[in-house]
Amino acid sequence: MTLAESHITPLPAPIVHPPRAGRPVLLSVPHSGRDYPDWLVAMASGGRRALAALEDPLVDRLVWRAVQHGTAAVIARAPRAAVDCNRAEDDIDPSVIEGGRRGRVSARARGGLGIVPGRTQSHGYLWRRSIGSGQLEDRLDQAHRPYHRALAEQLGELAGRYGGAILLDCHSMPPPARGVAPIVLGDCHGRSAAPWVSAEAVRIVRSAGFVADLNDPFAGGHIVERHGAPERGIHALQVEIDRRAYLNERLDEPGPGFDAIASLIEALASGLGDLVLSRQFATAAE
Repeated sequence: MTLAESHITPLPAPIVHPPRAGRPVLLSVPHSGRDYPDWLVAMASGGRRALAALEDPLVDRLVWRAVQHGTAAVIARAPRAAVDCNRAEDDIDPSVIEGGRRGRVSARARGGLGIVPGRTQSHGYLWRRSIGSGQLEDRLDQAHRPYHRALAEQLGELAGRYGGAILLDCHSMPPPARGVAPIVLGDCHGRSAAPWVSAEAVRIVRSAGFVADLNDPFAGGHIVERHGAPERGIHALQVEIDRRAYLNERLDEPGPGFDAIASLIEALASGLGDLVLSRQFATAAE
């Protein structure tokens, strides 16, 4: 397949839901995209099934209760296998990108999970061939940059309207090692959110009956690092959810806990939004 042929079906831009609820909260879902162009599947040595292993399954559906109640959201439609919106543009695995950066390679990229994932534990190396830097640029222009542009625009609008904003970057994790909490919140060890935001988020999760930890073992990725700016009143938290908490035993369809996790995301959006508003009101009243 030639580069020209790959342009027949570009990667889809993200879905953007503007705020409607009067709350300064934005949901981000970067890893649940399932719109696989034919050219991408044809490049995969293991077909679509191998690429789908990279998805955070059905997290886009988990956030719908909060979205229906008016919470703003940016949801990727492009699959993570094509371009990972939770990676920096220069987080390149040179074995995947021809002419890719030959200097320092991040631990994530070395492990096969750069901006274009190269391999997974279950399926090994994913691609029949590497891609050129021009093809990477196309993927960035079509999906990655629009995603981050939408996040920045929505957060700027919310912060301008309410004096502050919360970004909840929603993910799921395969069944983790023993001792890892089913809900892990990450604030980049205090760099992407103020302590009072993170503490309240942990309290909300625990009050809903779930075990939660902060920054252990996931402290947050590129999205919260890039968009969190506590000094400007924009607080970003990564939310990792054990897939067993909301999927069936095969981890491929909604399970008995699906509604409870959807309610938890709504509770986080509502509770953290109310907290920001109450603090802004208290500051204004002084």
